[in-house]
Amino acid sequence: MTGSGESSLGRHLAIGATGLVALVVLCAGAAGAGIASIFGGGSPPSAAAAGAIPPAMLVLYQQAAATCPGLPWTVLAAIGTIESNNGQSTAPGVRSGVNFARVASGPMQFEEATFAAYDTPVPPGGVSPPDIYDPVDAVYAAARMLCANGARNGANLSAAVFAYNHSQTYVNEVLSLAQTYGQTQTQTVAAGTAGGIAVDWALAQVGTPYIWGGETPGVGFDCSGLVQAAYRAAGITLPRVAQDQYDAGQQLQPSAPLEPGDLVFFGGGTENVSHVGIYVGTQGGQAIMVDAPHTGAHVRTEPFPATIGAQWGADVVVGFTDPALTVAP
Repeated sequence: MTGSGESSLGRHLAIGATGLVALVVLCAGAAGAGIASIFGGGSPPSAAAAGAIPPAMLVLYQQAAATCPGLPWTVLAAIGTIESNNGQSTAPGVRSGVNFARVASGPMQFEEATFAAYDTPVPPGGVSPPDIYDPVDAVYAAARMLCANGARNGANLSAAVFAYNHSQTYVNEVLSLAQTYGQTQTQTVAAGTAGGIAVDWALAQVGTPYIWGGETPGVGFDCSGLVQAAYRAAGITLPRVAQDQYDAGQQLQPSAPLEPGDLVFFGGGTENVSHVGIYVGTQGGQAIMVDAPHTGAHVRTEPFPATIGAQWGADVVVGFTDPALTVAP
């Protein structure tokens, strides 16, 4: 965190600052398996998913999503998390009555008429007649609704989520969270390493607001605050601001392959570092990082050009470090 501590907005590598949503647009019309791969739909739950979602709900999301080819279970789980903390919320409307806006009910927050349109056939384990407050009925109804509005065969996943809640901000949040719920092959290999632990911890913070100077889970992070906290969870102490994190790190050679947990730095040069993210892995050949991007946004995953000197908005990629190498004996 130096200067504003914010990443620069704008398009980079023809992907754009909206990150995951842009990836969905690029993949619209692709085979369902490709969409599922991007959002971890065919993968086991990540540590972030296992830590946030009760086991019974994890299984339910996977079973319901399987009824719609091309619908990643991670997207269904992200919606359930955002709508009701997977049925665990005590807010009005989740287990009885209606929400504060007096329009939606149940763990998936359906309007009565919408639920009635998608509540049959009664799924295994559901109740008859269907009950908007029953998790099984509600999750299967949500899967049917998404399927009917673009999720089938991965035709237009972002449109399906938009039909669920007519807000582009909501779409961005759902798809960003969904990507953290599926464990990639790279994350599986990295599990148990300091970098892997840091990645999992940072991914669990997706959706936390950006706050300049922030360093508190559930409250807010800036870019370097997120990095410092993630590596603290992995047992490694890093400096507080992005420039110092870069200066203190073991610099990686431009030809060195990135591994989960490596840090990527952006700015005007090696003495003008203004932003830092944590490398997660690749999706469709595109490098992905988790970061706290800028004021008005939330911790999220987004693509970046994995080449030193490459343009990223108004900044360039300054370099990469491996914090684990820095402290290795």
